[in-house]
Amino acid sequence: MFNNFSKTLAGAAFAVFAVAAAAQAEPTKPECIAGAKPGGGFDLTCRLAANGLLAAKQIKEPMAVTYMEGGVGAVAYNHVIAKRAKDGNVITAASSGSALLLAQGKFGKYDETAVHWLGAIGADYGVLVVSADSPYKTLKDLVAAYKEDPTKFPIGGGGAVGSQDWMKGSLLAKAADQDPKKMRYVALEGGGAVLTALEGGHIQVGAGDAAEMVKHYEAGKVRILAVMSPERLPGALKDVPTAREQGFDIDWPIWRGFYVGKDVSEEDYNWWVNAFKTAMATPEFQKEREERGLFEFSLFGKDFQDRVDSDVARFKVLAKEAGM
Repeated sequence: MFNNFSKTLAGAAFAVFAVAAAAQAEPTKPECIAGAKPGGGFDLTCRLAANGLLAAKQIKEPMAVTYMEGGVGAVAYNHVIAKRAKDGNVITAASSGSALLLAQGKFGKYDETAVHWLGAIGADYGVLVVSADSPYKTLKDLVAAYKEDPTKFPIGGGGAVGSQDWMKGSLLAKAADQDPKKMRYVALEGGGAVLTALEGGHIQVGAGDAAEMVKHYEAGKVRILAVMSPERLPGALKDVPTAREQGFDIDWPIWRGFYVGKDVSEEDYNWWVNAFKTAMATPEFQKEREERGLFEFSLFGKDFQDRVDSDVARFKVLAKEAGM
């Protein structure tokens, strides 16, 4: 009986300790860093985390969103490494575009091993857009016109030469049998800047993501000529044909997720993983994700780390093929 009583006490003590540890791991001042101006994909990712976790009751306090533009995530990446490496309150938005830039060494001296990759909470797909009053109605129209005279088509995207949006533009150039390295590319800071440049006539084509362009599409501000997905996307974009439907073998899937500092404790890291997993199973989070035009995609911990490593390796090959 004494042994059983001792075991009971030990079990109760462990349970109390586990609850206390979990409570200690919960961030006191949750923050998401978006490595660009408001209005782009990083902003969207942070807002989904902030609203989704709060709606699913995984955080008690509203999450702050901090904008840290520069290098399409490079400034934020270096900031987290140098100043927030142990800060368990902070998650930073990332995407497959981050893996592409890391593959090209665009984040300075640091590679993909310099942070702790947390997880992905949704998927998106690349799009090619033109202004609402553009004479080009289909991707075939645009490719034919681009092939005739590429110099008439400045293409804008949320990133520098070699970025994810540059790569999407290069696929347009390749479809028109033109040299991607000669493309008139305009580097902008995020999807909001791409929309502004389109409306102002500073660019003729925008390379971006479905989730950040869908609201502008619904508002009649842009025309989406193609989505870079294997099949048509549901919802507001169900009537937009894929590039494949129009005869072009172009796909560009995009995951959206987060990383934390390399030295964040395992308790803090696991708290975020469990909070997201729990939240993503709720209708409240799913509604938030749907409202942002993202599609279901969930990958955490080692599985996500392996995906990032795989993407970086794949993008190194792709960048070399594109002459970067």
